[in-house]
Amino acid sequence: MLLLAIESSCDETAAAVLEDGSNLLSSVVDSQIHVHSPYGGVVPELASRRHIETIYTVVDETLKQASIKLDRLDAIAVTQGPGLVGSLLIGMSFAKALAYVRNLPCLGVDHMAGHLLSIFLGEKQPSFPYIALAASGGHSSIYLVTDPLSYKLLGQTRDDAAGEAFDKVAKLLGLEYPGGPIIAETAKTGNPEAVSFPRAWLEPDSLDFSFSGLKTSVVNYVNRANQKNEELNLPNICASFQEAIADVLVEKTLTASRKANISQIVLAGGVAANQRLRDLMRFRGQKENFEVFLPPKEYCTDNAAMIAVAGYHLFKNRKHTSVTIDMDVYSRSQFHI
Repeated sequence: MLLLAIESSCDETAAAVLEDGSNLLSSVVDSQIHVHSPYGGVVPELASRRHIETIYTVVDETLKQASIKLDRLDAIAVTQGPGLVGSLLIGMSFAKALAYVRNLPCLGVDHMAGHLLSIFLGEKQPSFPYIALAASGGHSSIYLVTDPLSYKLLGQTRDDAAGEAFDKVAKLLGLEYPGGPIIAETAKTGNPEAVSFPRAWLEPDSLDFSFSGLKTSVVNYVNRANQKNEELNLPNICASFQEAIADVLVEKTLTASRKANISQIVLAGGVAANQRLRDLMRFRGQKENFEVFLPPKEYCTDNAAMIAVAGYHLFKNRKHTSVTIDMDVYSRSQFHI
């Protein structure tokens, strides 16, 4: 069974070909970092235009790398949401047109489902059920994943997502976009205990996140230093900020695992590529007898391979649809508490 997947939810145009739900034949990602870097964040209109410019080339290259032609495909999967509506529409329109012409099933995949199942692209894979932390630029959420099609939201961010906080703090410190990788790199020579940035634990039983206060604390720290003409130690600031993010993400995820009495924990999303988060989650997991599963870093950020995995399970369970004119995208996740 050969499935072509297309992802265009934000600022990466991606495509992948998956065979029999587990054998990844090809995966191509066209990043837009160079497009959005001058603005310190994603500009929706520019993202949409870039998707239009590259989607044909990306899909064509994906099929070439997989050494297959369109007539061998059994289905097409495409990200339906959540994400930037303009960007999603490019991928959806392309997928619907291709599916219509080739008379193929077209599967609308939730982007979060892709992240939650991205762990199955790695060598070490969990069994069901498991607790998943999905942390990215737009999401910081904890899910109970009971099977490939069933996800229960246990906690989510109330304001800034973890990746969003990384980007905003990086911009404040004069570092390049995206903020996650550059802060992680700068933090390597810093002391994570140099600055006592706050952790927002919220209510005692809450599994929600809040990073706006942490971001404000960094702003205040920098402003006070500037007022006193003190030189900023960027490695120390980055290391302390990163530690505060990782500390909260790990502790909340472990709390969710304890409450659900589930011993398997999965990391997912762009922030899951952060090495300090991976190391801390692995360390705490070993210490408290939780088994931690980490996806390959290339499948943490947005990609079509994870959309293919989620699409395969929809197809396998006959959740696919024929192409209809009114098949549409959505900006917010369909998974609710």
